[in-house]
Amino acid sequence: MSSRLDLHVHTTASDGLWSPARVVQEALARGLRYLAITDHETTRGAIEAIAIARGTPLEVIPGVEISVSSPEGEIDLLGYFVDPTHSDLLRLLEGMQAERVERIHAMAERLAQLGMPVPWERVLERARGDVLGRPHLARAMVEQGYVADEAEAFRRWLGHGRPAYVPRRPVDPREVLSVIRAAGGVSVLAHPGRSGLPRNLEGLWRAGLAGLEVFHPDHSPDDIARLMAIARTYDLIPTGGSDFHGPGPDGRILLGTMPVPAHTVDRLRERCPRR
Repeated sequence: MSSRLDLHVHTTASDGLWSPARVVQEALARGLRYLAITDHETTRGAIEAIAIARGTPLEVIPGVEISVSSPEGEIDLLGYFVDPTHSDLLRLLEGMQAERVERIHAMAERLAQLGMPVPWERVLERARGDVLGRPHLARAMVEQGYVADEAEAFRRWLGHGRPAYVPRRPVDPREVLSVIRAAGGVSVLAHPGRSGLPRNLEGLWRAGLAGLEVFHPDHSPDDIARLMAIARTYDLIPTGGSDFHGPGPDGRILLGTMPVPAHTVDRLRERCPRR
């Protein structure tokens, strides 16, 4: 096992707290060899991080995290080694980004109806002009004094089934798997120990799913053992990462702390379609 890589990292290009430059700096300080920038529905953070890391010992893997529909609800797919400027991928992501703005605005309107108006300009400022997400709305709620922290905002108001929650439009996972492959990438199911394994896992595998995120901060030892067995059954590559968004409430920085096998990057690279 090795902790010299992290294959699940977010930046301010989506809902992370640190800029791509700050993440690269921390990864280098921690001696990481590989870093995958997997922002939600954008590759801008990956493009920036790749440029910053050029000439250093750190290889930044261009990635993306995309939310899709399943019979159980929403699940997330991670794409690795994608061409971050591929036209089909950018077209898909731009449409999803526009839908995000509509959805978060609708959630802000629900909060106002519940007696918790949040200035829309502050929500947009929280996103710093990049991809909008529920964490930006949660941070604005903290700023207004409605909740103590982001966790409370999600637990009481913004989480699935909560009073201000608005579901996303359905997104076909097979379309996303196809676009990731067209962009030269390889797909992995994110944090299934937290989100749950979809009933159509075999269908996703047949449609091109190549990996399963086994090592994740939210996964228990039992989760890891169960997911490793499932990965062997379907010949899925066990991957992992910290799902880093910034320091936790306790100040801990989990970047590069998941025990991901060192050969994982090579295995993912081998599964990428030939360009």
